[in-house]
Amino acid sequence: MSKNKKKRNKVYTGVDAAITKPIITRIAAVQRSAIGQFWFERKKIIKPVLITSGIVIFVIILIFQIVGLVSGG
Repeated sequence: MSKNKKKRNKVYTGVDAAITKPIITRIAAVQRSAIGQFWFERKKIIKPVLITSGIVIFVIILIFQIVGLVSGG
């Protein structure tokens, strides 16, 4: 049975080591109205709901128009 080799967990810092760039976090302060802040915070939830409800309303109107044409009204 062979002995398992110990894994290296030390960071290599030799001459030819890869240079790690510092992570820069850019933060911008923005003045928003109450409605603008509400939209910014909930955009990921509200946008798909609005799109889906718009498509459903369009399909319902389309069905009523087709039924109206077929019934002769």
